[in-house]
Amino acid sequence: MTVKTLAEAQEVCPTTTRRLLTEGALLVDVREPNEVATLALDVGSVVNIPLSQFEQRWSELPRDRELVLVCETGARSLKATYFLQYQGFERVANMGGGLVKWMTKGFPVKGQRHEPAAASSSSCCGSADAASAPCCDSAAANTASCCATSSSAAPCCATSEADVPCCTPAAGGASAQACC
Repeated sequence: MTVKTLAEAQEVCPTTTRRLLTEGALLVDVREPNEVATLALDVGSVVNIPLSQFEQRWSELPRDRELVLVCETGARSLKATYFLQYQGFERVANMGGGLVKWMTKGFPVKGQRHEPAAASSSSCCGSADAASAPCCDSAAANTASCCATSSSAAPCCATSEADVPCCTPAAGGASAQACC
């Protein structure tokens, strides 16, 4: 059996995803149809190929266009990203944090917003509701009003943006601080 070594998958944040979409990228939502019917990204260039059908349908995707894969939290889309890399796709990236982070940034969605089961209410950037996670806005991350609404032990009340878990390069690569 031949083993194929893959490069580490490229991860992009929602802000970069929006820029890539304006530059012609295609968003590939790998969530199941019932998930998309409940809540979808409100963007023009999106196609839904559920992860459960991905092995049978991946060939529908264009190779001559940047692809950004997305799911609710970024875990399933990361699997699909690696799958496409294995198939020889070179212009493919995973949207880290998925739809949860997209909504935290206040970017447009269609449908009913909900608190995903995978998100932790004690996590800085894990909440789908920006009002319940005020510290995920990098402009507010270290303000007195942010920390006044959180317990002093909250990870969002760090002394610098780099101390906030969702803003560290380890959490999302070199561009994570610009995305947080």
